[in-house]
Amino acid sequence: MAVTKIIKIDDKDVTFKASAATPRIYRNLFGRDIFKDLSKLEKDIGKTGEENLDMFSLEMFENLAYVFAKQGEPDKKFNTPDEWLDQFSTFSIYEILPELISLWGMNVQQQEESKKNFQRLTEK
Repeated sequence: MAVTKIIKIDDKDVTFKASAATPRIYRNLFGRDIFKDLSKLEKDIGKTGEENLDMFSLEMFENLAYVFAKQGEPDKKFNTPDEWLDQFSTFSIYEILPELISLWGMNVQQQEESKKNFQRLTEK
């Protein structure tokens, strides 16, 4: 089951969604592992404090946000991270990134609980 979260960006409510398909979508679009990228972003924010991410980390954030938004708002017509970002004026990723990390954490937790419930059912 997917997890959704509405986050206000530039006075717009944006629906973000994470599901079991998210890692595959991310890998197919960007050729990267979402688990590794999210882990790197969490570490980078933790060690640098605030507002000091390198360009590579900023691009990872933009790609992650795009995938979560594309899943959350499939009827919207944006085909690249650039098109998605173009609908906003500037905003602080340092406010949005923790929300996206939280969304992903809820999704992973929900998947782990589903696996545990499945194991309990099959053990009987």
